[in-house]
Amino acid sequence: MKFEDEPVPGYPLPILPGHTSPGRLERVLRSGAFAVTSELDPPDSADPQDVYSRARVFDGYVDAINATDGSGANCHMSSLAVCALLTRIGYAPVMQISCRDKNRIAIQGDILGGAAMGVANMLCLTGDGVQSGDHPQAKPVFDLDCMSLLGIGRTLRDDHQFQSGRKVTYAPRVFLGAAANPFGLPYEWRAQRLAKKVEAGAQFIQTQYCYDVPRLKVFLREIEDLGLLGKVFILVGVGPLRSAKAADWMRTHVPGIHIPDTVIQRMAGAQKPALEGRQVCIDLIQEIQDLKGVSGVHVMAFRQEETVAEIIQKSGVLKGRVPWYPGRDSDIQLRKEAA
Repeated sequence: MKFEDEPVPGYPLPILPGHTSPGRLERVLRSGAFAVTSELDPPDSADPQDVYSRARVFDGYVDAINATDGSGANCHMSSLAVCALLTRIGYAPVMQISCRDKNRIAIQGDILGGAAMGVANMLCLTGDGVQSGDHPQAKPVFDLDCMSLLGIGRTLRDDHQFQSGRKVTYAPRVFLGAAANPFGLPYEWRAQRLAKKVEAGAQFIQTQYCYDVPRLKVFLREIEDLGLLGKVFILVGVGPLRSAKAADWMRTHVPGIHIPDTVIQRMAGAQKPALEGRQVCIDLIQEIQDLKGVSGVHVMAFRQEETVAEIIQKSGVLKGRVPWYPGRDSDIQLRKEAA
């Protein structure tokens, strides 16, 4: 069975030797193909069609869709609920788990629940502080952090038990991920922090936005020196910019985002800034794809999700591969018949 094949939704793929999940994302990465993931902006709504319409813009261009968990400490439909809807029709979601809002009892329950619904990928995050979101009066939990959450997820999967030691009758079969920021100060801590996440159980990494390839290259050399290449899959975060003003606001107000002056100047000199912003993203992907240690890209196009297909198509990184989506095989057959 090829790594992109998909049975009837609800019936998982078999777990291949050396894999920990039945998911397509792990299959793509372990096959050596260049993987593409993106983020779904969760709706402020209880209508499932709002989730499906947002997912469809990625059809044929991404291997997995991140369901964010209160990103920026703002309230939206929950990650678990978005994943439940996506798996219902066969999409491959990445369930983000933030430690900000739940204790270890609730989080372990969500891991089991997500896995039971067919979620094969889980991204472990500490989470943004409540003061940065739309409910600053909320009480933060932070019972766990990213490292301890990874350890708990791995214990559930590999040891078939809760953190308490109580046995789990059927373990979650999941591919565990974490975030990294090669572009945040102090730089010298970044590779070491990634090493700790890998030791805790991270199998794939999605990074913060990359607009500084030279700095990314230094980070990749540092993790190679630590012997991490081959132990973890790195998906580099990229995204289109709307304008020079928006880019300057991001680097000033969003912690951990570094956008060099050269990128701001390029955007400022463009007659069509949004178009140039997409081209910047395409150029970055094409430069990043050949770097040793890079296994894919994570496209974060906040409120520009409709641009992801264009960016990936023009970048050429899929090399003719069409990631699975509901109805893909019948669509391909119809195009062949029409030709």
